[in-house]
Amino acid sequence: MTKDLVVHNEARAEFLKGTNKCGILIIHGFTGSTQSMRLYGYALNEKGFTVLMPRLSGHGTTPEDMEQTTYLEWIKDVETAYYQLASEVDNVFVAGLSMGGSLTLYLAENYPIKAIATINAASMNLPAFESIFQDDNSPDFIKGIGSDIKKEGIKEWAYSKTPKKSIGEILKLEKILDENLSKITTPTIIFSSNEDHVVPPPHSQNIYDKISSKTKKLIHLENSYHVATLDNDLAIIVEETNHFFHQYI
Repeated sequence: MTKDLVVHNEARAEFLKGTNKCGILIIHGFTGSTQSMRLYGYALNEKGFTVLMPRLSGHGTTPEDMEQTTYLEWIKDVETAYYQLASEVDNVFVAGLSMGGSLTLYLAENYPIKAIATINAASMNLPAFESIFQDDNSPDFIKGIGSDIKKEGIKEWAYSKTPKKSIGEILKLEKILDENLSKITTPTIIFSSNEDHVVPPPHSQNIYDKISSKTKKLIHLENSYHVATLDNDLAIIVEETNHFFHQYI
């Protein structure tokens, strides 16, 4: 990030100390911010978990800043956060929304995570993004994808425009991720909105079908769109995550 760029307060990284010896790394989505995960993170912290919510590179500043970042930087961000949290607690859990769910899966493919939760995670190719990225006539920035929320009056803090170059980066991440899903043996709970205008529900089914975890659970959310952590089903997501993770404490 360029030195003169300011991180918006809603996008700030947070570390919340818990009362048990377990921590949850919570990862926000593509073009979004920690604001989308804050209610979820606070609620799980109240359940006793230490919570770390990092800000991904290029997020929470400007779309032009994001345009200069790569998927390798996002991977490095969550790996750094993993090691930070692991130094504070005995057991590390990971949860993520959308691309944050993708990065959650990446960590599970490569690190000893106790259990994970994905929320409308992207896990394979995104044809709508692919067509935009491959279209030579598409602009350098397209309309933002934030605030796909069913609940009235709720807005996600996310960029109003999406860098075309960054779309190419997330497509690279999804390809690598999908090719290695079978490596995952971590206990996994998967949340999938029945109606999602950003990441189609088959992405969650793809996760369920391809991972090798002996314990895996797919929960369909009936009253939320993509940003389910700010939507009508938040309480369900919190309670199901808490119950699932507590089995592995």
